[in-house]
Amino acid sequence: MNTAFYIAKRYLFAKKSTNAINIISAISVLGVFVGSTALIIILSVFNGFEEVVLKMFNTITPQVLIMPAKGKTFDANTGYFKGLQRKKSIFSYTEILSENALIRYNNKQSPALVKGVSNDFLKNKGLDTVMVEGHFILENDNGPNAVIGSALQASLGVNSADPFEQLQIFSPKRGLTASSINPMDDFTVLTIPPSGVFEVQQDFDNILVVPLSFARKLFGEENEVSAIEINVKDGIDAEQLKEEIEGELGAAFIVKNRVQQNQALYNVLGSEKWMVYIILTFILIIAIFNIIGSLTMLVIDKLKDISILNSLGAGKKLIKRIFLIEGMMITLTGCIFGLIIGFIFCLLQQRFGWFKMGESTLLFSNAYPIALKWKDFVLVFITVSFFSLIASALASNLSVKKIDQLNQDL
Repeated sequence: MNTAFYIAKRYLFAKKSTNAINIISAISVLGVFVGSTALIIILSVFNGFEEVVLKMFNTITPQVLIMPAKGKTFDANTGYFKGLQRKKSIFSYTEILSENALIRYNNKQSPALVKGVSNDFLKNKGLDTVMVEGHFILENDNGPNAVIGSALQASLGVNSADPFEQLQIFSPKRGLTASSINPMDDFTVLTIPPSGVFEVQQDFDNILVVPLSFARKLFGEENEVSAIEINVKDGIDAEQLKEEIEGELGAAFIVKNRVQQNQALYNVLGSEKWMVYIILTFILIIAIFNIIGSLTMLVIDKLKDISILNSLGAGKKLIKRIFLIEGMMITLTGCIFGLIIGFIFCLLQQRFGWFKMGESTLLFSNAYPIALKWKDFVLVFITVSFFSLIASALASNLSVKKIDQLNQDL
């Protein structure tokens, strides 16, 4: 067995002559234990929130989005797009026609994005999970229906349960060169009943989702589309399909994955998590550097042992290594137990949801969400190990500072 490790282990578990050393060592272990536990729990909670938010966004955000590089629309009836639609790896292929329009309900009106979608849009999993009123129905026996975002619904005061009041949509007619005497002749005006209200995020909640056929009639566009949304089957690499489509279409089209479509959201979620990690790491560093006080007291307690070891031939490097390992053992003991307790706590929170945020909603459970990632455990362990090494190295230097004078005194 390594000599330095053996002696350090004996020092750690042996009874000290001064009780204060035991107390300081226990405080050091406790501080690292609490810091490591808190860090892994907070990171797991942020992972949980990230998964919940992204799950909602992914409900209406496709895995692959195809848009024209120039202009608003393009022809999707070409041989390439027809072949792409028949690919066996594709789960849903949705044609999109979207444009801004004026929405009126009762005496209120508001501009909004009207998004016409083909039938494959309804294949998207979890559409009902983002609904706060009604159901995600775009067509029934009575004709087309609209699903409205919560922000637009609040602005217009829409009651989706009212079967008599419908939404009026005003869109400028295409190809007009001069206005007629009646300004309303310059607009296409259609009515559609709301079937439900969805809620995801403010940027998405100001849109109106309608059937593609209704959007074509409203905007006077018979063939072209604004975009194509693609979701792949389970087990298929969406990123690989995106790169394949990007290479085949060339510079005439923009092809985006989910991260590129919601870049700002991913940046915010990532930066928030890292900021919390940095703040909690500073607190953990303070706990780790308590080890300097603990090792200083231990060195004072073991001055006679240090002199005897030196007399027996132990060099300064060996003596320094003993106290370096001693400090590492103290902090890593707290870290490992902290990670274990944090892991158990996260599992229990996932299973029982003991800690609540408040009242539950249709979109969130009222329990704090938890998502465990092995990378977080590695990150916390490396963080503690790094700062523990620095603190222990600083403290271990004290053990050999006056070793020659000690030998003379003893």
